[in-house]
Amino acid sequence: MKTVLLIPARYGSSRFPGKPLAPINGKPMIQHVHERASLARGVDEIYIATDDERIKEAVEAFGANVVMTPSEAACGTDRINDAANILGLNDDDLIINLQGDQPLVDPLSLEQIIELFDKHPGEFGMATLGFQIVDKKELSDPGHVKMVFDADNYAIYFSRACIPFARDVDEYPVYKHLGIYAYTREFVKSFSKLPLGKLEDLEKLEQLRALEYGHKIKIAISAFDSPEVDTPQDVLHCEQRLAVD
Repeated sequence: MKTVLLIPARYGSSRFPGKPLAPINGKPMIQHVHERASLARGVDEIYIATDDERIKEAVEAFGANVVMTPSEAACGTDRINDAANILGLNDDDLIINLQGDQPLVDPLSLEQIIELFDKHPGEFGMATLGFQIVDKKELSDPGHVKMVFDADNYAIYFSRACIPFARDVDEYPVYKHLGIYAYTREFVKSFSKLPLGKLEDLEKLEQLRALEYGHKIKIAISAFDSPEVDTPQDVLHCEQRLAVD
């Protein structure tokens, strides 16, 4: 078994076209993501998965591996499945799916999700990360997906709404979902064959497809936030954070 980290990167974005190539402190955002991922222990190979020649050229310019995937992928996990097919990954290989718009990802978070599979072999096919919300503005922001999980840290539900709702308590922990997944190649293959889920379609959250069809998603709570860059304004925030780091 080997661990392959894949970074899907699309050029098209309704809110921020060309987002992976947006310059942050003089380097394209996708390069920051790759450099952070390269610091994580336990990763054997890293590839950036894209369907755009402009991203491919930029990735090759800073010396990273790139795999070209079909442009018709319906969601991020479908693009991961396409990349895994092209790379010829084995069913027991572990795939880390790190979004190409997370230039502040902490390498320790990536190591943490890999350790879940090391500590619980064969118990689940999919895992992801959460982070306890500290910025109260995120509670009502549908761009920050909230999550609830059971006593064994398996996901119960993900929502753009604030969950859980506390009837009689003002202060209580709420966890948001970080856009980092890990799964076996076998699971990705099975997931890609599942039809669109009803809850997935309502919330526009592909991880709900796994829950709707009875798959378990193991959760680890990270000590590090990994904010996504969704707008040009987010670039300034990243530059400020990177200056502090």
